Amino acid sequence: MATLPTLANRDFALLRREMDRLFDGTMADGDQTETVWSPRADVAETDSGYRLSLDLPGIDRDTLDVTLDDGTLKISGERHHRSEQTEGRMHRVERAHGRFFRSFALGNDVDPEAIEAHYDDGVLTVGIGKSAAKQPRRISVGSKASSQGGGSAEDATVTSETTDDA
Repeated sequence: MATLPTLANRDFALLRREMDRLFDGTMADGDQTETVWSPRADVAETDSGYRLSLDLPGIDRDTLDVTLDDGTLKISGERHHRSEQTEGRMHRVERAHGRFFRSFALGNDVDPEAIEAHYDDGVLTVGIGKSAAKQPRRISVGSKASSQGGGSAEDATVTSETTDDA
């Protein structure tokens, strides 16, 4: 993955979210407006690919949209506001609702055909495979002694093999 959020960007996003919460939370009559929010994501890399995990509790699978567009993985959806209170006045609403959107710039080492998404227990997991040409290779090293003991010149050459470590 070529672009990942930096600590400064994350801190700015937290500040923005808190400012939005401050202004959105001071509504009169309990009127709720839906805002755009951004779910937290974990990004992990293995030799064979990348794995994104986004916490999306309370989201219906049918509202999720995962799209690869011009090297950018775009994830969006919507959490509908569910008012559990029938009487009284809300004093604090901290659970995000409304539309959300995240995008991740993918590097040129990914295989667009090797992307899978699964949504279980409120967590969206997206697996992104690396293209075979970009995966690390383990190099076997021979010795000159094995080629001098009656072996051919091919025995002394360096060979490569693709690793399948996950």
